[in-house]
Amino acid sequence: MTQNAKSNAPSSSESAVHRNQQDIRAHNQALILTAAEEEFVLQGYRGATMQGIADRAGLPKANIHYYFKNKKNLYKVVLLSIIEEWNEGLVTMTVDSDPKTVIEKFVRTKLHQAFAHPNRHKLFALEVIGGALHLHDFMSTVMKEWALDKTQVMKTWHEQGKIAIDDPLQLLILIWATTQRYAEFETEIVGLMNKTEYDEQDEARAADFLVPFILRGCGIE
Repeated sequence: MTQNAKSNAPSSSESAVHRNQQDIRAHNQALILTAAEEEFVLQGYRGATMQGIADRAGLPKANIHYYFKNKKNLYKVVLLSIIEEWNEGLVTMTVDSDPKTVIEKFVRTKLHQAFAHPNRHKLFALEVIGGALHLHDFMSTVMKEWALDKTQVMKTWHEQGKIAIDDPLQLLILIWATTQRYAEFETEIVGLMNKTEYDEQDEARAADFLVPFILRGCGIE
């Protein structure tokens, strides 16, 4: 290496500073997204403010604008990050996959997300109930393509005699409905259970009921 190249290469201290800055950025963004979820759920999109989000995150309002520019942009980032996480449960699904393994994993993953992050489901539900004004383009393109891809795989499974379901879109809707209900109607369900909040056994209890129920409906034992 020439002397010139050496002088242009970042020093170990500069690299450490850069990594530290990246860590701080990631940490702050995570704080903001979590605070934004809560603010949007409790106040709605119209009632939520950047100052309210900043207060919940424990950060200056200027930081919120620095990372996300404005409320509309932040709201979209929150919604799209939620959907991206949800869809991960079926990302590796192919016609060669084992239907029982895929469906069980998807149900359990969706349930875990509902119990671990209920605000995300509540926020998505509020957006859709309101007409999905901020997600219309995404839902009519990316989301529709995702659902079409998964249902095509399941149609092939049906043709191969692997599952009894001949309308896989209804299966997707059923799984979404039964798993997300635990988050969206958390207050109702814990009340019916004579509790004030879920405990560690409730997720397993729901999974132990839903997984075999759905698999039987698919003709899978």
